[in-house]
Amino acid sequence: MSKQDGRNRLVSAQPVDDVTATVLHVDMDAFFASVELLDRPDLRGLPVIVGHDSDRSVVTAATYEARRYGVNSAMPMAVAKRRCPNAVIVEPHFEKYAAKSAAVMRVFGQFTPKVEKLGIDEAFLDVAGALRLYGTPWEIGTAIRAAVLRETGLHCSVGAASTKFVAKLASSRSKPDGLLVVPAEHTVAFLHPQPVSALWGVGGTTQEKLERRGIRTVGDLAHTPLPSLVAALGPAGGQRLHDLSWGRDPRVVDTGVSEKSIGHEVTFGRDLTERDDVARELLRLADKVAVRLRRADVQARTVALKVRYTDFSTLTRSRTLAEPTDVAKRLHHEAVELYDVLHRPGNRIRLIGVRGENLVPAAASNALWDDDAPWRETETTVDAVAARFGAGVLRPASLVRGAPEQRPPHARQDPA
Repeated sequence: MSKQDGRNRLVSAQPVDDVTATVLHVDMDAFFASVELLDRPDLRGLPVIVGHDSDRSVVTAATYEARRYGVNSAMPMAVAKRRCPNAVIVEPHFEKYAAKSAAVMRVFGQFTPKVEKLGIDEAFLDVAGALRLYGTPWEIGTAIRAAVLRETGLHCSVGAASTKFVAKLASSRSKPDGLLVVPAEHTVAFLHPQPVSALWGVGGTTQEKLERRGIRTVGDLAHTPLPSLVAALGPAGGQRLHDLSWGRDPRVVDTGVSEKSIGHEVTFGRDLTERDDVARELLRLADKVAVRLRRADVQARTVALKVRYTDFSTLTRSRTLAEPTDVAKRLHHEAVELYDVLHRPGNRIRLIGVRGENLVPAAASNALWDDDAPWRETETTVDAVAARFGAGVLRPASLVRGAPEQRPPHARQDPA
């Protein structure tokens, strides 16, 4: 769920006579919450939070009215209720979200066969081949929004640009219920005033590093000498952000996205309570998933975490990556971050699982950058050693203390 609350909305309200912005990013507006409001129209215009009404739960989704109070997905419900005490909390219904998602994707397929599904509520579309039939990207985006509303009763936002990165940024800026077209010749002018945090891959730590150097906007970064960026962020990170700041993104819409997934989970004979023990098990599972991804010659766009507590209540959380991966280090990092949002002292965990979803062929991932390259080289070396001498001959040092024979008794591991 985007943190965009609509206050900085920017749209192309009038027709744009441009045919260069043929990459569309379509993103459903507050998708889970909007689906719930279809059955609860009396709640429209109110701050609504989707999630279990328990202080130990987390926010699944929130309407734009709730977001203006600072409520976001994955936030502890206790925090959300303090920020927005007048919010209405409704229980999630994931089967309804899946059905609406399928209907939305069918609408996209009516306009172009080149659809790259990113998750349950967003996709990239390549409409270059649809221009003769449906008109300009502005006209196609307008028609898609109308068709989605007609077929599902839901609103979506559309960004149109000549690259995937700019299209995704444009859809975010047009939220909610908007359309923003960025012609190729206007790409740099659109990008440079944006905050540096708008760049794909700039999280809190990277943003702090850049701002300490006086780099606060994309334009600031674009005009920073590349050697300075490399010194601050490393060769891959510096080059990546420099390319993005000038609108350079060679990736194409990939229609080979698979709905299949690869995962592993483990059930413990004795519940885990310590965060470090859970993190170590996540590393073990991430390593197993990564090995299977590499054997299948695929990479995962999405990392999913599954946690089952001692009372058999089960939570799942997922995160879509900027670039797909088949590296255990990356899978583990993302899984631990997802877990840290859920962790509470005293929680007793019966089962935990890691899954790679939205798989793409490794050779077709079209990665704009590859921060995982050093780790991939190490892990493929371990793969080769395992193939010759057997699995487990080499493993991360952090797993030695938690070797299988020392883990909780009667633990069961299952491919998921």
